[in-house]
Amino acid sequence: MRIVWLCLLLVLTSVSWADVPAARVNGVEIGLMRLERYFSEYLDAQGRAVTSIRNPGLYKRLRDQALDELIDKELLWQEAQRQGIAVSDEQVSAQVGEIEAAFGSPALFERRLAEAGFDRAQYTEYTRHEMAAQQVYALLSAVDAPSEGEVEAFFDANQDRLQGAQNQSDNPLVIREHGLALARATLIGQREAQARQSVRQRLRESAKVEIAD
Repeated sequence: MRIVWLCLLLVLTSVSWADVPAARVNGVEIGLMRLERYFSEYLDAQGRAVTSIRNPGLYKRLRDQALDELIDKELLWQEAQRQGIAVSDEQVSAQVGEIEAAFGSPALFERRLAEAGFDRAQYTEYTRHEMAAQQVYALLSAVDAPSEGEVEAFFDANQDRLQGAQNQSDNPLVIREHGLALARATLIGQREAQARQSVRQRLRESAKVEIAD
């Protein structure tokens, strides 16, 4: 979690920047400067560098993916506002304090905020938005736990793959017990991924998203 928030800090840009819009989400602008900085961090997370991409088609595809993520973030924040999800001052303060402590120096933290176009008050409010968006995302993408019957059926249908991924044992009961645990985790993971995709698709379908040429 700390790594995620540190990455967020590195890509943040001030909403007050005079910036060319890369997209509008229900009338709210996502600036080109914000996109370019986020794109750089998006590539870093994949072990890439902007200067290493020689293929124009690949460059455009990756940049479009980064913009999609920013659009999803804005949609989630707007949905959090609609649902009245609030994050307390105490929660925000604790999160900001954790990030500041990770930098090891208040002066360094303040300098990085300034480089990102923020003062402390602006960054605190941004953190509140981000936390609210994450809460609504978790709420909308929550799934029911699979039943024992569903887990067993999934295990039986995927025994070879699941057994190949678990620790070796000569005890058939241990093998099945481990296999069922892995089947449950895999099934939950698949359902959560499908639910998250469904949330993003539903928000997109009900939104007005304009992407600049």
